[in-house]
Amino acid sequence: MRIVVCIKQVPESLDVKIDPETKRIVREGVKSIINPYDTYAIEEGIRLKERFGGEVLAISMGPFQAEEALKEAIAMGVDDGFLLTDKKFGGSDTLATSFTLSCGIKKTGNFDIIICGRETLDGSTGQVGPEIAEFLKIPYITFVSKIENISDNIIYCTRLMEDHYEKVMAKLPVLITVVKEINEPRIPSLKGLLKAKKAEIKRITADQLGEDERFFGQDGSPTRVIDVWTPEIKKEGKKIEGEPEYLTDEIIKQLKTLGVV
Repeated sequence: MRIVVCIKQVPESLDVKIDPETKRIVREGVKSIINPYDTYAIEEGIRLKERFGGEVLAISMGPFQAEEALKEAIAMGVDDGFLLTDKKFGGSDTLATSFTLSCGIKKTGNFDIIICGRETLDGSTGQVGPEIAEFLKIPYITFVSKIENISDNIIYCTRLMEDHYEKVMAKLPVLITVVKEINEPRIPSLKGLLKAKKAEIKRITADQLGEDERFFGQDGSPTRVIDVWTPEIKKEGKKIEGEPEYLTDEIIKQLKTLGVV
């Protein structure tokens, strides 16, 4: 079984800077981590390999520093890492990102299962996984909380909904997005850390993909960010002083004015 895990490196803090010209998140020089939901995808990929055999590959799109995330995935137990990196990929929205990742996945060879986190910390759209599946023309299952079994080329999953669970099955190859409930990501072992240190991440450029470059980066992104700003939060307070008897009546009066009581 060949499993591909899609991961993304995101800023560690939500207190990020925005480039005033491009309206994009400034990632250079910012401390980054693997997107939290993607760590569950990595762990599930490794567990599937342990259950059914095969290999697990991790793939990401981003600048050279994203190699750190791929090496961390290898330290956890992933077999190999691929980084889609090229200035031509810059400014990608979810559609262009999904197209590029789908091209990269095809470039790595055949696959049985693609695993993504349900969403990313810096975007929270949940769109990339399903869009990759659409580009690859394969079925997908979102919000998977448990993989029950894989048998006769069919995957059986439990899917987490708002107020209930669903039992779903699909033919392989398939893409799934996972939620936190699915597992508990492992801590890399010393052996894994040593393997990651020596690992060579394979870089893939736009030219190597051999696809129409009009669908990459900003050119392939129909989304346009007009402006970005931090909402102003106003906090109003009122100080009441006096004897306890007065304070009680006055507080109740103020609460009634506000409609609280």
